[in-house]
Amino acid sequence: MLALMIAMLLAMLDNMIIGTAMPTIVGELGGLAHLSWVVTAYTLATAASTPIWGKLGDMYGRKGVFLTAIVIFLIGSALSGMAQDMGQLIGFRAVQGLGAGGLMVGVMAIIGDLIPPRERGKYQGMMAGVMALAMIGGPLVGGTITDHWGWRWSFYINLPLGVVALAMLTTVLHLPKKERGAGKSRIDYLGAALLTIGITSIVLVTTWGGTEYAWGSAVIMELIAIGVASLIGFLFVETKAAEPIMPLHIFRSRNFTLMSVIGFLTGFVMFGAVLFLPLFQQSVQGASATNSGLLLLPMLLSMMVVSLIAGRVTTNSGKYKIFPIIGGGLMVAGLFLLAQMDTGTSRLTSGLYMAVLGAGMGFLMQITMLVAQNSVEMKDMGVASSATTLFRTLGSSFGVAIMGALFTSRVQDEMAGQGGGAATQQSAQLDAASLAKLPEQVREAYQVAVSSGTHSAFLLGSAVAVIGFLAAFLVKEVPLKGAGPAQPETGASDSRRGEPQPAETV
Repeated sequence: MLALMIAMLLAMLDNMIIGTAMPTIVGELGGLAHLSWVVTAYTLATAASTPIWGKLGDMYGRKGVFLTAIVIFLIGSALSGMAQDMGQLIGFRAVQGLGAGGLMVGVMAIIGDLIPPRERGKYQGMMAGVMALAMIGGPLVGGTITDHWGWRWSFYINLPLGVVALAMLTTVLHLPKKERGAGKSRIDYLGAALLTIGITSIVLVTTWGGTEYAWGSAVIMELIAIGVASLIGFLFVETKAAEPIMPLHIFRSRNFTLMSVIGFLTGFVMFGAVLFLPLFQQSVQGASATNSGLLLLPMLLSMMVVSLIAGRVTTNSGKYKIFPIIGGGLMVAGLFLLAQMDTGTSRLTSGLYMAVLGAGMGFLMQITMLVAQNSVEMKDMGVASSATTLFRTLGSSFGVAIMGALFTSRVQDEMAGQGGGAATQQSAQLDAASLAKLPEQVREAYQVAVSSGTHSAFLLGSAVAVIGFLAAFLVKEVPLKGAGPAQPETGASDSRRGEPQPAETV
């Protein structure tokens, strides 16, 4: 578990660390016009490769595929640290993203292989803790490393952690052996290509729409058309393939489909909140950008504690339906409360609002994966884990894009109405240094505009969260398998775990 948590930390920590190093990277390598691609290349490669890693693990064995993903991630990290220009950095970040796509899904699927569903709740707190550590520590670690060692160590820091994870996993990880044919002809190459094109188009639309290109521009419309056509073709191919990348029969399970929807909506809300809360506290409440990770502490601590409690209760009782319902309700309430913040809101009040949202996400984050895995046969554990992870990733892309577009539009409209539009002509998001240079009257107008923008963004998030809250009522309470102690990690003590079993009862 320690090695798996290190691998999970690698996947989650990377973008958090790199974000604080980006100004320094641009200062040395140049290429400001291509800055966004440093993040976009990584995100695209991660999202597109996630379903493929999950399927490969199901076909050829989880351990070898997972170790391969770690090695590719470390190679990408080393190459990124050695990049000599922005073009090289973008290319190497894509390599890094390919490996990262296999890290998260690998961790989830291996836990699914080793631990019966009833016992997985015990480990939810660990996973939530790793997520909180990455979000809080990432910006702090990134800033410290960049200031003292240079930006290249923002990538090199992955190497010692990755080597430790590789050594531990190679030595102590023992999984049930796959007894399936491993002929290369069984790989669904066409399905993989169509899904990759579809996901890439979706992510580019949400990344470029309203920023690089207008929403109604020809580029965005073409990407939408390509994405829709690719996904329709993918659905057709999956009905014919011998080993589909994402078997459509898993969506016949009502619980799995509901968890995919709830996971998408949770990603939509969570990453929108992570984007706008530090912005509000820096612009309106005067907080330091250096400590932006600490500003999220109330939300992340609440999420971690609640996730741990929910996991323990699930393990002890075998019941879980109540948690998505409570989580959905708290998420709606937390976002609605955050939408009420204005220039007079204190940090204590905003912290309490964040804690409510964090509690809601704590009930949902790991329960969605647990129920999704409990809804499929063991042979589909990888594709179920990768599909759930993919929907959450796509949800975050849509959340950041749609909430960001609404925020930017509202801020610029407010500033234009107050005669300060020139201050936000290039961007609706000004950093602390730029804000301090503004005349007092313009700065106050900008703070009001930011409050108005965050109000609109969080109100939209609250409305979206209502869908997840209603969907939670449709979840069917299916008994979790494995009421006793967790099985030994040799994988040999429970021969039944390798056998196909009816969906919804695994």
